[in-house]
Amino acid sequence: MKKAFYDTRADEDEDIDFGPSKSQKKRDSDLMQKLGGELARLPADQFAHIDLPEDIRQAIVDYQRMKSFGAMRRQMQLIGKLMRRLEASAVREAIDRATGESRAAVAAHHRAEKARDAMLEADAAVTAYVEKHADIDVQRLRQLVRAARKEREAGKPPKSARELYRMIHSFELTPIVLEAHDEDDEQEGEASDQAS
Repeated sequence: MKKAFYDTRADEDEDIDFGPSKSQKKRDSDLMQKLGGELARLPADQFAHIDLPEDIRQAIVDYQRMKSFGAMRRQMQLIGKLMRRLEASAVREAIDRATGESRAAVAAHHRAEKARDAMLEADAAVTAYVEKHADIDVQRLRQLVRAARKEREAGKPPKSARELYRMIHSFELTPIVLEAHDEDDEQEGEASDQAS
């Protein structure tokens, strides 16, 4: 004979959100620690491309200098703890962008190269890009295009063309916000907006 199950919770308890379980919090913590380990193993040039909060960046730099296994283990736990305020998916995307494994980063790279090459060929492409991106520094963009054209004609190294590419690329690839959004903060912001 099967035992009967009696729900002892009161009806009002069903509306209460108790948040993530202890097991889920542990999984999230382990994930952030794992991502912290990936950040710590990145080469310096790739690590520099990730816009981390200063305390996390410093904790990772300190970890990279350590030699003692015990100290490294404790430091990695600290990194995982500090990173809990970041959004895991955003950190993953930042790592993928830095290592070149992000599809969005590859697509932005191709768009930036195509736009740069078009600008070096015709002024109409510069004008079209400026119309599309109103917040770009037009004067700087035109200076870089002129300098890159002169370098190409003179057979010099493409220093200005590289700088032009970086400028265009910064507009093609949207920045990543690593800080996690707190729903309570958003609701408070909405409430203050409605009050004013």
